[in-house]
Amino acid sequence: MSIYIPNAELERKTILHKYREILELLYDKTTPEQREQIHKAMALAAKAHKDMRRKSGEPYIYHPLAVAKIVVQEINLGTTSVVCALLHDVVEDTEYTLDDIRDMFGDKVAKITDGLTKIENLALSPDESIQAENFRKIFLSMSEDIRVILIKLADRLHNMRTLESMPPEKQWKISSETAYFYVPIAHRLGLYKIKSELEDYAMQYTDPINYRLIAGKLKDTEQTRETMIKEFVAPIVQQIKEEGIVAEVSGRTKSVSSIFQKMQRQKVDFEDVYDVFAVRFVFEAEPQDEIKRCWDIYRIVSNIYPHNKPDRIRDFLSNPKPNGYQALHTTVMSKSGKWIEVQIRSRRMDEIAEKGFAAHYKYKEGGRTPKEYENRVEEWLVKIREILKSDDSSALDFLNEIKLNLGLKEVYVFTPKGEMRTLPAGATVLDFAYALHSKLGNKCLGGKVNSNIVPRNYVLKNGDQVEVITSKNQQPTSEWFDFVKTSHARECIKEAIKMEQKKYSQEGMKILEDIFNELGVEFTPQNYGKIQAATKIKSPIEFWNYVAENKLTKEKVSKILANKKNKNWEAFQKNITNELSDKSLDDLLNEQLEKNPEIFMLNDASSEKIRHVIAPCCKPIPGDQVVGFQVSSDEIIVHRTNCPEAIEQMSKFGNRIIKAKWRKEQEIAFLSGIRMEGFDKKGMIKDIIDIITSQHNLNIRSLNIATKNGVFTGEVMLYIENVMALNELIEQLHKIDNIEKIERIGFDIV
Repeated sequence: MSIYIPNAELERKTILHKYREILELLYDKTTPEQREQIHKAMALAAKAHKDMRRKSGEPYIYHPLAVAKIVVQEINLGTTSVVCALLHDVVEDTEYTLDDIRDMFGDKVAKITDGLTKIENLALSPDESIQAENFRKIFLSMSEDIRVILIKLADRLHNMRTLESMPPEKQWKISSETAYFYVPIAHRLGLYKIKSELEDYAMQYTDPINYRLIAGKLKDTEQTRETMIKEFVAPIVQQIKEEGIVAEVSGRTKSVSSIFQKMQRQKVDFEDVYDVFAVRFVFEAEPQDEIKRCWDIYRIVSNIYPHNKPDRIRDFLSNPKPNGYQALHTTVMSKSGKWIEVQIRSRRMDEIAEKGFAAHYKYKEGGRTPKEYENRVEEWLVKIREILKSDDSSALDFLNEIKLNLGLKEVYVFTPKGEMRTLPAGATVLDFAYALHSKLGNKCLGGKVNSNIVPRNYVLKNGDQVEVITSKNQQPTSEWFDFVKTSHARECIKEAIKMEQKKYSQEGMKILEDIFNELGVEFTPQNYGKIQAATKIKSPIEFWNYVAENKLTKEKVSKILANKKNKNWEAFQKNITNELSDKSLDDLLNEQLEKNPEIFMLNDASSEKIRHVIAPCCKPIPGDQVVGFQVSSDEIIVHRTNCPEAIEQMSKFGNRIIKAKWRKEQEIAFLSGIRMEGFDKKGMIKDIIDIITSQHNLNIRSLNIATKNGVFTGEVMLYIENVMALNELIEQLHKIDNIEKIERIGFDIV
C-alpha cells in the first residue's frame, strides 16, 4: 500500500476534475435547474467535509464524489440520487442536521439521506446488533424509495475499492457485511457487475489464499482463453452475418468468487470447472421480436457446436429470474474439446442484466418492457413490505427473514386447474397453501403432489401439480415455522398463533390474579413482571398463554416472590443493572495484552484467564488466517476468516471482533484430516504411508481406504502442527501416480 502525501493544489484540481466528470455524464439528462441543485449539493458537501480525510490520507470529499459517479455511470440514476450521494455522509459525520438538508433540498432528498445515515449511540443488549438495526433502517427507507439501497450499494462499492487502507479487523467486518448482505441484495436487484465486484473484494479479505490462487490461474490461462474464444466465435459470427442478424459478441470470464463457489459446490479443481468463461451475443431488436431472435441465434450456435443434452439449455426468456434477468443460455462443446457457455440476449435484456432495477424503469417508462418481465422485481419489494409489517420481531429476526427472501432460485408449480405459481426453491406444500390463501394455509393438513399424498413439509419441485388437503380442526403451531420458506407463510403462521394466544390472555391474567390473591400479594405490573422475568418469556402474549396452560403453579409463584435469594431472579437483576463484579473481556484483554494490545495471541501462556475455543464449524489450525469473536465475558471463539459462520457473525456483531494470531513455534498437535480420490494401483497404501510417516514424520491416527471398480477413496486422520505442514504433505501426496484429488477435512485440537 502506497503512502499518500497531501498536496493542496493537486487535491483542489482533482476535486474539480472528479466533479466535472459527473456533470459530463449527466449533462444531456438534466436541466439547468437540476444542475444547479447538484452544484449546491457539491458546495455543501465540500464545505462540510473540508477538514476531513479518509484513512488513506486522501480528502474525504473524494468519497462522496466517487459514490455520485458510480450512481450515474454504473447504476444509471439521475439528479436526486446524485444530490443524495454527495450528501450521504454529511448528517452522519458533520454538524449539519437532517433539518438543514430538508430546508436546502426538500423533503425527498432529506428522506433518502436519512435512510443512508447510520443509527448511532443506541443502547442495545448483548444479544442485539447495531448492524442489524442499521440494515432494518435501510429497508424501511427502501420500502418507500428504492434509491436508498441503490445509493447504499454505490457507497459500499467505493468503500470496498478503497478498503486496503483500513486495519485488518475493520477489513474483516466490512467484507463480512458485504458478502452476507450487500452481495445478495445487489444480485436480487439485478446489478450483476456490482454484485460480482463486491463479492470478489469480500473474498480478497476473508479468504485471501484461495483468492490469489484462482486469480493467478486466471491470469496464467488468459491468453489461452482469448485464442479459444476467437476460434469458437468465428464460424458463428459468419453465419449470423449471412442471415442478416446484427449482433455484438464478447467473451466474459467469471468472477474469482463465482469460480471458487462452483469449485466448492461441485468439489472439483480449477481445471475441471467447465464454464470459467462465457461467450455473449447481444443484438438489437424490438420487444416483440426479441424471443424469436434469441432462438434464431441459438439455432445457429447449436448447428455448429452440438450439445446433445437438454439440461445444457437454460431458458430465462418466458420465465425471467426474480431480479428480472432475461436471456437464453446454452453450453456447447467446442472444437478444442472444452465446454463453453453461450449467453444470448437483446440490447434491452443486456442493459437490464448489467444495470438492474434502474434500467428496468428506463424501459418500463418508454413502454418497451414485455409482459413477461412486468412486476418481477416489484413482487420482491411487496414481500419486503410484508416483512416490515411485523412490528414485534427483533432487528436480527428481520435480517434473517430478509436473507430468506434474497435467493434467486425458484420453482414453478401448478394448481389442480393448471394455474402456474412461482415459489422460492425449497418451498413446501405449506408455502403453496399460504400462497393461495391464508385460510387455506392455516387449515393445511398435507397435500397431493402429482396425485400422491404428501405431508405439509414436502419440498416442491419444478412442474409439480399440487392440491392442498385441509382439515377444519387443524391449527398452526410453532413447529410450522420449520416447514416454510416464504416470509408470507411465516407472517401468516405468526399472526394465526398470536390470534390463538390472545384468546388465552384474559384467562391467564385471571389465573395469576387468583394466585396472587391467595398469596396476599398485590396484582401489579411490577409484581407479575417479576414472574414473567423469572420464566424468561419475553412476549407478554406467550407469557399469559403459558399461565393459561397451567404451567405456572401457586408454589412456583410463591417461591419467586418470597425467595429473594432465588438464583435465577438474582442473575436477572444483575444483568439488568450491569452489576456483575467479574472483569469484562476488554479488561482481561488489556491486562493480558499490554505489550501488543491489538493482537490476542492464541495458545499463549499469558492468555490463561481468557479461554479461546476452536470453532467446530471450520476448525482452524496454526497458519490459517483467523479472527476471534467474543461470546462471553471470558471466552473467545476462533474461526477461520473465510468461514461462513464467522462471516455471518461479523456482519451482525462487528463490535465483538477481536484480532487474533497464532503464537509462533507451536508445540501443540492438532488432529487433522485429508480425503483422497483416484484410481487404484498396487502399492498405493504403502506409497501414502511412506510419505506421511517416513518423509514427513507424522503420526497417523486412522487410515481408511476403499476401492470399487478400480476407483479408490481414502481418509487419513493424523496429528499435525500447522497449515504449512499440511499443505506440504498434500503437495507431496499429489505426486503419487493415480491420485487425482486431495482435500482438507475436519480438525480438532488435542
